[in-house]
Amino acid sequence: MLEITLLGCGLMGTPMSRRLLAAGYPLTVWNRTQAKAEALADAGARVATTPADAVARADIVITMLEHGGVVHDVLFGEFGDVPASAASRLRPGTLVVDMSSILPEQAREHARCLTSLGVQTLDAPVSGGTLGAEAGTLAIMAGGETSAFERALPVLNVLGRPVHVGPAGSGQLTKLANQMIVGITIGAVAEALLLAQQGGADMAKVREALRGGFADSRILEVHGLRMVEQDFAKRGSLAIQLKDLRNAMHTAAGLGFDAPITAHLTELYAQAADHGFAELDQSGLFRELQRRQNATEA
Repeated sequence: MLEITLLGCGLMGTPMSRRLLAAGYPLTVWNRTQAKAEALADAGARVATTPADAVARADIVITMLEHGGVVHDVLFGEFGDVPASAASRLRPGTLVVDMSSILPEQAREHARCLTSLGVQTLDAPVSGGTLGAEAGTLAIMAGGETSAFERALPVLNVLGRPVHVGPAGSGQLTKLANQMIVGITIGAVAEALLLAQQGGADMAKVREALRGGFADSRILEVHGLRMVEQDFAKRGSLAIQLKDLRNAMHTAAGLGFDAPITAHLTELYAQAADHGFAELDQSGLFRELQRRQNATEA
């Protein structure tokens, strides 16, 4: 049985770890806040104290970390006076699957550095949130060599629906496209429901009426319900959504691509963060649009 290591036991990494353990994989986990990793010990995980210790005997290493800078630090950085980065102990032939959401250019650079060590790589970010992580239904967008994808496939199938989309960096580019669609659609759903409410309609009934028509979507189903119920407890944070949209704008600029719709929504999410909504669920953009409406009426 393959030895797997998962670096990053947060909102996504924890349920992903539990699925891998339930599938019978020997799993080592590490997290900067060690208590989060230790919470998986009862499920059978081995808890490591450093990234280096975590990856020393791994066949496949999965990273699920906050952003590209953190991924770089965990893979290549220094942890105190001891060589404790993952790269310091990765064995040649190990496969590193970065499932974090980072810039495509960062993914390509990480792939270049790891390949020079004899390590295979995939950038394989996900969509589906904590619900998808728990259910094993994540959309997984993988960039890298075909051989690396085929090697990772049995493990990725435990976590969701993997698709190989191209060479290194392509998985992250696909995730940016996903986040553009998600961020823009959350804005559209929030604005439409607020308009209906302003005109005297029942938001819950409006959402129900729209389902099944051309306006239906997973966003209307899940995030629309959160807006109706005013339930903005964090599953995927508004701050992370903003980070991803900014990454999309950065990538678009590098490609000379004009993205005016994404630019406008990025500004709206930034304003929401500025007004104290950063740690809400990303559907909390509703609160910012609601705030703007109330300010206009005042």
